[in-house]
Amino acid sequence: MSATDVDRGAVELGEFRFECGETIDNLEIAYEAYGEFTGDNAILVCHALTGSQNVASYNTPGTAGQARAWWGDIVGPGKAIDTTEYYVVCANVPGSCYGSSGPASTNPETGEPWGSDFPPVTIGDWTRAQRRLLDHLGVGRLRLIVGGSVGGMNVLEWAKQFPDDAELIAPIAAADKLDPQCLGLDAIARRAIRSDPNWNGGDYYGSGDDDASPPRQGLAIARQIGHLMYLSKASMDRKFGRRSAGRDSGIEGSDALFPPDKAAAFFPYREVESYLDYNAEQFVDRFDANSYLYLTRAMDDYDLAEGYGTPDRAISAFEGEVLLVSFTGDWHFTVGQSEHLAEAFRSVDIPVAHHVVDSDHGHDAFLVEPENVAPPVADFLESGVDGRAITDTASDDESEVDDGDADFAPVHSSLFSG
Repeated sequence: MSATDVDRGAVELGEFRFECGETIDNLEIAYEAYGEFTGDNAILVCHALTGSQNVASYNTPGTAGQARAWWGDIVGPGKAIDTTEYYVVCANVPGSCYGSSGPASTNPETGEPWGSDFPPVTIGDWTRAQRRLLDHLGVGRLRLIVGGSVGGMNVLEWAKQFPDDAELIAPIAAADKLDPQCLGLDAIARRAIRSDPNWNGGDYYGSGDDDASPPRQGLAIARQIGHLMYLSKASMDRKFGRRSAGRDSGIEGSDALFPPDKAAAFFPYREVESYLDYNAEQFVDRFDANSYLYLTRAMDDYDLAEGYGTPDRAISAFEGEVLLVSFTGDWHFTVGQSEHLAEAFRSVDIPVAHHVVDSDHGHDAFLVEPENVAPPVADFLESGVDGRAITDTASDDESEVDDGDADFAPVHSSLFSG
C-alpha cells in the first residue's frame, strides 16, 4: 500500500466486556490506516470527542467538518507524521457513530439500533478496543501514540494500561481530568438532548419504513454549548461584536431548528446567533445524539489517577518518552493542567517535555494551527524530547506556568474538538 492509499474498514473483534460489567457478543471498530507497516513504524492517532477515524482522508461518506481529514495538515506524505515513513492508524471509538459499535449501530439480538441499551463506555474501553484492533492488524509496539483533547486523555490511558506498548506518547491540549466548570457545562448539554421531546428515552431511530425523528434541537443546543466552551469574551467580541445579521441574511433553515418567538421580530438576530445556528445545523446532520451523551460521559468520567491514587503512580510503569503540548489561550484544557501532567512524569523520572504554544485561538488550536503543532511533533518522532523544535517549560526561567487570561484570536468557523 502506498503512502497515499487508505486502508479502511470495520473489524469484528468478537466478545467485548466493558468496564461497566456489560458484555456484547461482537464489538466492531471502524478504522483507517495509511502507509506501509514494516514492523516498528506504527503510529496510533486518537481522535477527539466528535471526530472520526478519517484523520487524513476526505472522501468518506457521512463525515464533514471535524470528522473529515481533521488532521490532514499533520498526517500525510511529507508531513509531520509522514505516511511515506510511518504506518498510521486511527480508530473510531466504541460509542461513536462513524462505523464502530455504538447506540446507533444494530443490536444483533433485536435487529434494531441499540439506542440507550448500548453499554456505557469509558476511555479505558476505548483503549482496550484499540489494542485489540492493533492486534488484529498485526501491530505490536508503537513508535508513537498521539491525540488531542479527549484524544489526549486516550493517549494517557495507553501509558497507564499498556505501559510497554509505545516508545513515545504525545497528549496534546489534554488533562488528567476535567475541572468542575467543564463538567457542569457538559451536564447541561446532555440535559438539552434528554429534554428534547424526540429523544424518547434514546429510542428515536425508527424501524422499517418508520421515519426517524431524532432530537435535532436538543443536540443542536448541546453542540452550541460545546462551541462556547472553546471561545472567550475577547474572541467573540472581535468576531461578532453585537452586530445584527438581519433575518434575511441569517442561515437558511435556522428558524426551522429554532423557531423565533413573536417578539423576536422586534429585536436583532445577531451574528453570534447566526454563527451558532449554522454550526448546529451542520452538526446535527452528521452526528448521533446518543453518541454525544455517551462520549461526553466518558470524557467527564476520566481520571488518570483512578485506581492508583495519584497521576504519577498511574503512569509510573511507562518506559518511553512524553511530549505534552498546550496552548496559552486554552481555558478548557489549560497550560497549567498540562504542566501538572509534566510534573507527574518528571516525578517518576520519565523523560518529558512540555511545549507551550503562544496561541490565542483557544482549545481548537491543536486543530487549526498545524504550523505550531507539526514542528514539535515531527521533531519528537525524530529525536524524542531533545527535538530541536521542542521547548520544555522545565527549562524556562519562571518556575510556574501561568494559565493566563490571554486574548483569543477569531474563532475558526468549522473545526471544534472536545
